[in-house]
Amino acid sequence: MDVEVDGILVAAHELKAPLAVLRQLALSFDGMDDKNERIRHEMVNVSERAIKQVNDLAKVKRLDDRLFEMEPVAVRAVCDDVTRELAHLFGISRRNLKIKYSNRSRLVVANRELLHSVIYNFLLNAMHYSDAETISTLTVKDKNNFVRIDIRDFGPALPNNIWREMRDGFVKQPTSIAMRPGSSGLGLYIASKFSYYMNAKVGAVRHRDGTSFYVELPVSRQAVLPGV
Repeated sequence: MDVEVDGILVAAHELKAPLAVLRQLALSFDGMDDKNERIRHEMVNVSERAIKQVNDLAKVKRLDDRLFEMEPVAVRAVCDDVTRELAHLFGISRRNLKIKYSNRSRLVVANRELLHSVIYNFLLNAMHYSDAETISTLTVKDKNNFVRIDIRDFGPALPNNIWREMRDGFVKQPTSIAMRPGSSGLGLYIASKFSYYMNAKVGAVRHRDGTSFYVELPVSRQAVLPGV
């Protein structure tokens, strides 16, 4: 593993304990007015998202051990889980999300845990780079022998170097994206590593008013389970 990336993983691990303490401190506050209650919720949400990315970085280090089993996964169910997890965050941030399912192939070959993180990171970007006037979309559709999950945001233009790496299907290392501050570069790196492990393809389509990030997963030939 690249030395720089390995150093980032070590640093991330060291940050996990203070982030957990920050979360617990925020949860311990009570008897606050509405304004301070919103601040408390934001502190909890920020710390939880940071802890989740630290956990994802730890998984990146474990990918070489081939510990994440590939299996038939109900793609809509994973999308539903992620959107439920982020629904509160979209709500308090006054962001809008529209979900479109048109896929006939319900099962894909993937690891449910890793796929959850890929969708989560793309949706977090969509929320971060939208506003109350825009509607981010999560679309799931068939494409040949793959199922494509497409997440549209309305953020600043994606820099050429990052777009080329996404076009080629792999972000080489966590990179700060000046036009997209926050955790965008780190999230794309995590999504790229997890997708590569699952033999899935990631990519990005640039629009005049934002970007669509997508992951394409091979269709599972297993029979569809009832209720999936």
